[in-house]
Amino acid sequence: MAFQDTHRFGRISYEDGSEIRFPGGLPGFEERRRFLAVQLPDTNPLVFLQSLEDPGLCFVTLPVLAVDPGFRLRLSAEDLERLDFSAGRQPRIGAEVLCLAVVSIRASGPTANLLAPVVVNVANLKAVQAVMAESGYSHQHALLPAEAAVCS
Repeated sequence: MAFQDTHRFGRISYEDGSEIRFPGGLPGFEERRRFLAVQLPDTNPLVFLQSLEDPGLCFVTLPVLAVDPGFRLRLSAEDLERLDFSAGRQPRIGAEVLCLAVVSIRASGPTANLLAPVVVNVANLKAVQAVMAESGYSHQHALLPAEAAVCS
């Protein structure tokens, strides 16, 4: 068992081996590579990605399928390799990967980044933020009122 002090959640405990690791960091946060997925019953389905290296860094995310049930994940060969998947086959959301959209709160309302979801290999907890440039998805997908209520 390990412990981490955070700004948002206070002191939290977590199991050794439950860290999500971003080998290349996150865009804009390249030095932050270790995170925990924190889920709270009263904010379900939100998933908070809490940095283990910076107590004040926490990303609010939603499972992509909660935002868009028809979401189609298309990882590049480089991202597949970073996650330890073989090329030529896309991993299945839910069975092989956790796929999360980062939520942003804007004056016009909350949005979800479907263009560059966070993808976590559930077998080894390696993760990437996968930019899917040719996907047609937006980095500012407006959340519907019911989805937005969860983010408030």
